[in-house]
Amino acid sequence: MTAPVTAEPKLLPGVLGASTPYLFFTGKGGVGKTSCAAATAIALADAGRRVLIVSTDPASNLAEVFGMSEQVVGSPAPLPGVSGLDVVDIDPAAAAAEYRERVVGPYRAVLPADAVASIEEELSGSCTVEVAAFNEFVTLLTSPEIAASYDHVVFDTAPTGHTLRLLALPAAWTGFLETNTAGVTCVGPVSALGHAQESYAASLAALRDPDRTTVVLVTRAEASSLAEADRASRDLADLGMTSQRLIVNGVLSDPVLSDPIALARRDREAAALAAMPDTLGSAASVDTVPLFARAPIGVEALRAALAGTPAPDADDTVAAPELDRLCDLIADLADGEPCIVMTMGKGGVGKTTIAAAIALALADQGLPVTLTTTDPAAHVTGVLPDPPANLEVTRLDPAAETAAWTEHVLSTAGSGLDDAARDLLTEDLRSPCTEEVAVFHAFARTVAEAAGRFVVIDTAPTGHTLLLLESSQSFARQASARRDRADDAATSLFAALADERRTRIVLVALPEATPVHEALALQDDLARSGLRPWTWVANSSLAAASPTDPVLRARAADEARWLLEMTVASPRRPVVVPWQGEVPTGADALRRLTP
Repeated sequence: MTAPVTAEPKLLPGVLGASTPYLFFTGKGGVGKTSCAAATAIALADAGRRVLIVSTDPASNLAEVFGMSEQVVGSPAPLPGVSGLDVVDIDPAAAAAEYRERVVGPYRAVLPADAVASIEEELSGSCTVEVAAFNEFVTLLTSPEIAASYDHVVFDTAPTGHTLRLLALPAAWTGFLETNTAGVTCVGPVSALGHAQESYAASLAALRDPDRTTVVLVTRAEASSLAEADRASRDLADLGMTSQRLIVNGVLSDPVLSDPIALARRDREAAALAAMPDTLGSAASVDTVPLFARAPIGVEALRAALAGTPAPDADDTVAAPELDRLCDLIADLADGEPCIVMTMGKGGVGKTTIAAAIALALADQGLPVTLTTTDPAAHVTGVLPDPPANLEVTRLDPAAETAAWTEHVLSTAGSGLDDAARDLLTEDLRSPCTEEVAVFHAFARTVAEAAGRFVVIDTAPTGHTLLLLESSQSFARQASARRDRADDAATSLFAALADERRTRIVLVALPEATPVHEALALQDDLARSGLRPWTWVANSSLAAASPTDPVLRARAADEARWLLEMTVASPRRPVVVPWQGEVPTGADALRRLTP
């Protein structure tokens, strides 16, 4: 095991004090994984180590964080200003495209064109991208040249527990999926990796070795972010990756006492940290990183952040953004015919809150409304426990729907398989793709049963899921989990989703780099199935809240560029929702979002 850094900076002592050869940074989008990984890499290099930092994030901003003019894709290149530090970005989309062609190529001259298109779409989901990216991890983890050239390899974005479980199963190497593709959503590329069995086994062994690999969980002092970190921690620990460190990033310290927004943020963060799951706090050492006035961009700024340099006062005057308010969006909806309103976006951006606020505001105008969610992590009844009589609140149970769908696939596609092959199919059915397909039918039934009402849905199927179901052979294969369910609701839903008069898609994002980039990727994903958003919502905007605390005021000023990107991407002028001192819960709090 490499000796810990001796001249360690003020920040990240837990991470740097246990600097194994491989460090994997993981966490939900927007928590600061890249900044923390970049700062760690610089600290290790400054201590005389030879370091390689690698990003496999589809929305990588590694070059931006380092202040580089462009990404380094393909081969590692030295980072100017840091002796001993090389950087490289892996393009997971390109890697996934290579995998798709490797799997689909042999069938092009054998199967009908629509069947080939169906297989290609099955291999277009996030699981395929992650498995393809993992192949690049394997190269780095098992390469003798890399081991000889570097003391540390820092990975920005780690594989999930699902991917690691999938690749650890012996049946992944049997190739049985080459003749058994029914019911499969994302294992296809794994069947094409059988030739790399020894490399994968070696890489998994390295990941489980606490003397070689450390997992760094990056989170924010927010309940949802901490819960996500806790799930990842337990999931990875179950797989034998027990060497873990936790970074709580962006904690506001020393707020200006005269600023109620700063005090409210401090109180929210303190409450979230006090309620942090015991399993998370006990499983890993905890490093706390303060909120800086501006995100550290460039080598010197990252070094200053590591040294804990106080953020400078900001002289910026933050003007209210020239964007619509949520009440403007409500007025436009209320003036039209009842329709489907779908709030979409990555986890943690406030989709459930925005959906509940929209549904309540419509109901307050006397309109019949149904509010429902397909998000397994959403508790819509907790956000709105006191709806008016004309607002029906329901929740589709993804666990129940997925269990029924899994049972159906195992009893059909899984019948006759040996134990190893059945284990692999079972693990594949734990993927996010499977859950989306399973809840789609419940989603379709909810819409069909709510004719003549506004139906506000928190979290909708992605473009990949829709294309997967829309393809003729795939649609037949992905039919309802129970024989007594017809596909009429699902069929009619496709027509409704494609009609912009009947369906309004609202993309929700925070005015920050990663959430905006992820929402742009989601918009592209929807476009592949012929869908486009109606508008965007910039949620929890500090600029719209007008803080006076210098740190928060500077952060608010930095939102301008992301609000501009939203404006360019949105078909109509986006909506901005101010940051709230308390998480909006209950009808009265939600009404304050639509004054």
